[in-house]
Amino acid sequence: MRIPTIRGVIDRRILVNFRADPSVLARLLPSPFRPKLVDGVGMAGVCLIHLKDIRPKFLPPLFGISSENAAHRIAVEWEQSGEPREGVFIPRRDTSSRLNTLLGGRLFPGVHHHATFQVREEGDLYRVALVSDDRRTHVLVAAHVAADLPGTSAFGSLQQASDFFARGSLGYSVTRKPGAFDGLELRSFNWQVRALAVERVESSFFEDRGLFPPGSVELDCALVMRGIDHEWQGRETLCQACAGVVNTLSGKRGHAHASR
Repeated sequence: MRIPTIRGVIDRRILVNFRADPSVLARLLPSPFRPKLVDGVGMAGVCLIHLKDIRPKFLPPLFGISSENAAHRIAVEWEQSGEPREGVFIPRRDTSSRLNTLLGGRLFPGVHHHATFQVREEGDLYRVALVSDDRRTHVLVAAHVAADLPGTSAFGSLQQASDFFARGSLGYSVTRKPGAFDGLELRSFNWQVRALAVERVESSFFEDRGLFPPGSVELDCALVMRGIDHEWQGRETLCQACAGVVNTLSGKRGHAHASR
């Protein structure tokens, strides 16, 4: 289905990024997606985003809603109609909004799982934690604004990281229909990122040794954006066979070998 154009403000967006073994990510991705590489490694992570004044484009901000949201993402490439494409595959979305869980796949893309968020912001300090109602997702991030990325990052500079994630504005999310992925593209009208130094990070997804064997994934970097005027524009649905990560995160049963 085509999601209507949605307008609003990204009050705060934190991207916590992990570099991962490409062969491990490839096993977790449904066709036609494959890992998009940075200096030979795959890139996956969690987007923690506070949205304000979110509403269909034709409505004024007065009718908008606010919510805390989290999206697990894997940077991907694929071919579509003979053309190379790039973006992110989103196997799991969590939200503080009951409305989002009801309208997921209608007004908002994909399945949304309800979660409890705890957020603290003090100047350049951030702490965001969430636990989903189904207990499948736990995330905690504590970080502060930094001058640059850590020296261990796969990105050579903050600008390179910014460009990488700006190009990944098209995302495909898991839906209630097996093998179908809702498309949504982010259009930011004032894109700007700052580096974060991570003090503490926990992730039930990336700490799952059934998905990520020891040594196959590690924290790369984190970024933050503030006050971004934006639109979400619906894109065509992709229909393909799903792989194991979809079933693991969404709680659906299925075979994990479909796209290996």
